[in-house]
Amino acid sequence: MFAILTGLGLSASAGLNAYIPILVVGLLARFSDVIVLPHQFAWMSHGWAIAVVAVLLAAEVVLDKVAVVDHANDAIQTFVRPAAGGAVFAASDAAARIDHSGWMTGHPWVGWVLGVAVAFCVHVTKAGARPVINVSTVGVGTPFVSAAEDTMSLVMSLVALLVPALVVVFLIVLVLIGLRMIRMVRKRRERVSPDG
Repeated sequence: MFAILTGLGLSASAGLNAYIPILVVGLLARFSDVIVLPHQFAWMSHGWAIAVVAVLLAAEVVLDKVAVVDHANDAIQTFVRPAAGGAVFAASDAAARIDHSGWMTGHPWVGWVLGVAVAFCVHVTKAGARPVINVSTVGVGTPFVSAAEDTMSLVMSLVALLVPALVVVFLIVLVLIGLRMIRMVRKRRERVSPDG
């Protein structure tokens, strides 16, 4: 049970920011025994990989804070965030430990699919809500919302690895925020629609 919570927490985190959970997993695998990466994901804890992910994270943090630029960034991240979600779910070894029958170990693609699906859902909600936030705040709210997303991604990554039972709380909060964002988008579209 804790294994799947770890995987879900990391992949949801990747839906908000692709690089934070990869960096957290890489750093904790390199400098602690909190997570031991399967051999095919050992590259995440190598110095060069950590450096590259840190540079990509720095670029993401800056680009995502600028209104309009964040839309172009989200378009690119439509491919990156789900892939990162699949990678961190599988790298956390969650897929292999979801059940003890060995079926998941024999079918590692299932962990990738779960991670990609969760990260994609979170990303789509985030990317869909951003235009409404940007327009309704005239771009002023963009850096604050982006900073909140980055903070949530970092906290959820750490919680997923250190206290996986709390991931349930974070996922519930994320779903509630997502539902609220969807309602905001719908209300905005109804106001803009010539039929409404």
